[in-house]
Amino acid sequence: MNIAWKEIKKNKVRFAILGSIVFLVSLLTFIISGLANGLSQDNAALIKDLPDGQFYMAEDAEGTNNLSRIDVEIQDEMLTETKDAVALSIQMGFLNDEEDKQRSVAFVTSTESPLFEDVKKGEIVLDRSLEEAGLQVGDTLTNDQFSGEFVIKDFVDQQKYSHAPVAFINMDNYKEMYRTTEMQMLFVPESDMYPTIAGMQSFTNKEFLSAMPSYSAEQLSLNMIVWFLVVISALLFAIFFYMMNVQKIGLYGILKAIGVKTSTLFKMMWMQMFFITGIALVFSITLSQLFNQFAPAGMPFSLTATVTIQLSIVFLIIGFIGATLSGIQIKKVEPLQAIQQGEV
Repeated sequence: MNIAWKEIKKNKVRFAILGSIVFLVSLLTFIISGLANGLSQDNAALIKDLPDGQFYMAEDAEGTNNLSRIDVEIQDEMLTETKDAVALSIQMGFLNDEEDKQRSVAFVTSTESPLFEDVKKGEIVLDRSLEEAGLQVGDTLTNDQFSGEFVIKDFVDQQKYSHAPVAFINMDNYKEMYRTTEMQMLFVPESDMYPTIAGMQSFTNKEFLSAMPSYSAEQLSLNMIVWFLVVISALLFAIFFYMMNVQKIGLYGILKAIGVKTSTLFKMMWMQMFFITGIALVFSITLSQLFNQFAPAGMPFSLTATVTIQLSIVFLIIGFIGATLSGIQIKKVEPLQAIQQGEV
């Protein structure tokens, strides 16, 4: 391992260039991953914060909650016989504040459940982003489809749907606004056995999110960029160590001639890879976490420690694979032939 360290000190510029490239690629990957997670929360925090379970919608709705209607008799039977089951509806709409300014929201209503806010008639509970936008508890809001007024009861954290703040309202008020007597879907949380209901299609939380066009398209695009950057880093490692190994064929020949094992040469290369990648990751993680703390308030950015650790492990594995593939030529080096090529 002493040889590996000496080589790093001798070729500082080469290894510094590799380290800086890995730093920039990993930093960009962390930031894009944070944006992907932040947009995911901003798009569907209402659903993502629910416990694992099953959503039930009408089969003919084909996974679109706006088109789904649950028969009242089926709903009552399900709520009576299934523990913790809840009926709910989600509709995009708008509210007018006291200055007649429109606020786009996602109206949510449900039967009584600890999973959703309990709201009385004429009251409304909003996502805290609207408080930051200037609304206050006690303010009066209106909607063109509602004959009465809504009084803000409270604000809640991280309740978004389709990039709009959620507005929890009473079920009777919702039915008046949307001229309906039926709810859109049923949700059964964490059950050992989920019921099968004729004429209804079930979805896991993940499947429900995937059925949201804006969510699936947005996440697919960002995740493709993240993994594309990871592949680029693997190619960088492979190319860099391949070029280094080509230049050191003579040295490897001499080392093999004096009895150094091929496995030792691989360990030397792996140590260099882990050293350079480790330092680059320390800097990129530090900067990405600082960005996480000081990102503008309106930017949907969320980089958790779990995601950071997972991506760091991926980078180390990718670096290991790239370096190993590039080092296959070391195994093929014949001492006499390599020495005759000239370079030590």
